[in-house]
Amino acid sequence: MSDLIFHNTLGGAREPFRPANPDHVTIYVCGPTVYDYAHLGNARPAVVFDVLVRLLRRRFARVSYARNITDIDDKINARAAAQGAPIDAITTRFAAAYAEDMAAIGCAAPDIAPKVTEHVPEIIDFVLRLIARGHAYEAEGHVLFHVPSFADYGRLSGRSVEDMIAGARVEVAPFKRHPADFVLWKPSPTPDLPGWDSPWGRGRPGWHIECSAMIEAHLGHTIDIHGGGADLIFPHHENEIAQGTAAHDGACYAGMWMHNGMVTVEGHKMAKSAGNMLTVRDALARYPGEALRLVLLSAHYRAPVDWSDRAAKRAIATLDRLYALFESAGDLGTIAPDAAALAEVEAALADDLAFPRALAAIARIASTIRKEPDGPRKPALLSALREAGAMLGLLQAPEQWRADRARLTASDAPVDEARINALIAARKAAREQRDWQAADAIRADLAAMGIAIKDTGDTTQWTRA
Repeated sequence: MSDLIFHNTLGGAREPFRPANPDHVTIYVCGPTVYDYAHLGNARPAVVFDVLVRLLRRRFARVSYARNITDIDDKINARAAAQGAPIDAITTRFAAAYAEDMAAIGCAAPDIAPKVTEHVPEIIDFVLRLIARGHAYEAEGHVLFHVPSFADYGRLSGRSVEDMIAGARVEVAPFKRHPADFVLWKPSPTPDLPGWDSPWGRGRPGWHIECSAMIEAHLGHTIDIHGGGADLIFPHHENEIAQGTAAHDGACYAGMWMHNGMVTVEGHKMAKSAGNMLTVRDALARYPGEALRLVLLSAHYRAPVDWSDRAAKRAIATLDRLYALFESAGDLGTIAPDAAALAEVEAALADDLAFPRALAAIARIASTIRKEPDGPRKPALLSALREAGAMLGLLQAPEQWRADRARLTASDAPVDEARINALIAARKAAREQRDWQAADAIRADLAAMGIAIKDTGDTTQWTRA
């Protein structure tokens, strides 16, 4: 069995994966900030690291996978204020929606899903230790990490502190000792802001400290793998390393850092300003969740992946052909998979999660099955195809696939515009009454009809998926 080789962002080289304790592997991935529905960019790390965890569990007896929920954030506060809703109503609603959407694209729930609001005492304790060790200081109700106190700052992103300041929008407040110092704790001066009592007054955590405290609380001082999107390398993960290492007197914070590339849409960067932000929920109204997953797996995890209607339709056609191979296969439960065929797929994943190579190997298994005459080898190849699919989170739900295909085929029928408009009006009324559960249920009904909706100001536009 080949070694696991991954690209470590910290150092920029491929390395053999050697967990600190082979009997218990630990992995933490930065999860969503829950103030809106997850978009395809949020979905990609969920899919990438879901596959990584599946691979790790083939090699190690115990794997603890944590993916957090950020439920304290200025964007959350702004959304709550705009909707006149309690902050926890916003976070509860969108955390549940995120879990539903990730399940719909085949991502297993993490073992641990810590929320920031449930770890404020641990965060305060973490900040106190940084102050005691001379790495942080209080200023005007804030607590800041003093970047010059950590000599290795910048190692992850490969840039000097001066370059990072010049190339980033760094808030330079008069109370900072150094322009790059970042906030660990900030005041909550008004009742509308979430806040907790602390040695520095009523306040709330800064963004970066949250992950370090939750990692320590659930996985220990040092973890084996820390993952997330490439957009988090600086400043979020750079700051995490600084505070996480400084709080433990130089002990390793994470042995390996893995970052996935971004998602583009039809060749363009996905951005609200471009009007091409595609939520997972709206994509699911057009395409089966498994097809979304296959598109997100179609490029190497560290490279960008492009979403397009054409790519989604190709994924559907591919999955149709693969699922068709199982239609007359019978029960494969006790049949051992063809070892050589399966090994080729696992070897591709063991080589820095080479998704395209793994998918090509699956295609070769399928091609062999089509040519193979009935006999003892064919069931073993089918069993290998099923298990290879499981490594990638594919080909495990034929009934769901048939149901999704039937639903989407039915959506090609003429639409009932009167019913659609009535549902949109009912949703608007529910939103005005801040009945978000009812509004979400109506949106789901529209999605089941193959209708995608987009809110723009006070109006809602609908399109056929």
